[in-house]
Amino acid sequence: MTLRATAAAAVLAATALLGLAPLAAAAPVPQPDAATAENRAAATRAATAPDTLATLSRFFAREGKVSLTAAQPRIEGEAIPVNHLSPDFVAGRAGAPVARLEFLASKAVSSDGQQAALWTAWTEAGWQVVNIATGDDEFRYARLGAEKLPGGTVFREPQIDAWYVAGGGRVAPLDEDAVRAVGAGGTSLAAYRARVAAAYGDKLPGSAYAARGGAGGYAEPAEADAAGTPVGVVAAGALALGGAGLLTLRRRRTVAAG
Repeated sequence: MTLRATAAAAVLAATALLGLAPLAAAAPVPQPDAATAENRAAATRAATAPDTLATLSRFFAREGKVSLTAAQPRIEGEAIPVNHLSPDFVAGRAGAPVARLEFLASKAVSSDGQQAALWTAWTEAGWQVVNIATGDDEFRYARLGAEKLPGGTVFREPQIDAWYVAGGGRVAPLDEDAVRAVGAGGTSLAAYRARVAAAYGDKLPGSAYAARGGAGGYAEPAEADAAGTPVGVVAAGALALGGAGLLTLRRRRTVAAG
């Protein structure tokens, strides 16, 4: 398996800001270049592990919508790749794709219909669930992208929480944030590259921005849910260009995985 460093390490860093001990000790490690069948299977095993399902029960029961024993979470379908805007593309490196794999997502559903995404990443201990986020963004935009541009690459620009699909030299928007960025009709890949280079080119790893500590996201103080599980709120877009991110507006509740 060919590995490379990726901003998926920021998943661990952002979640660690919530004071979650299992993740606070996680070190940045290389991530796979692609979501192979082997990787998907490993992510699914992590998502369906008994400890993960127990944590999901606490997650779904945290606001009293369903009882801990009645939550009965299940994992639907296989893990899917979630891509983010690539810093190599922003930097204009020859041949760099517009996006790169950040993590694999598995859909979790509770008995009362609540949904959540399990983010699974390669860590020093192997494939592990590193975050749980409410909602179905990852799966919904993967579906919309496949419908809009079959065979295209669905990806997220986390700095503005925008979702796109790219293919055939074009970048098309999948949500309102993306429409505001590139217009309802989308834009050329070259024009999109010019836009993100202007927006983030001076904030890449190794930049003065990163050197003075401007990288990363933010988190509000953690609190404990009814089951005693630490719960906090982080920016869904706290994951950034190799850790050189900007804040976003949309937030999703997260809980320790394990």
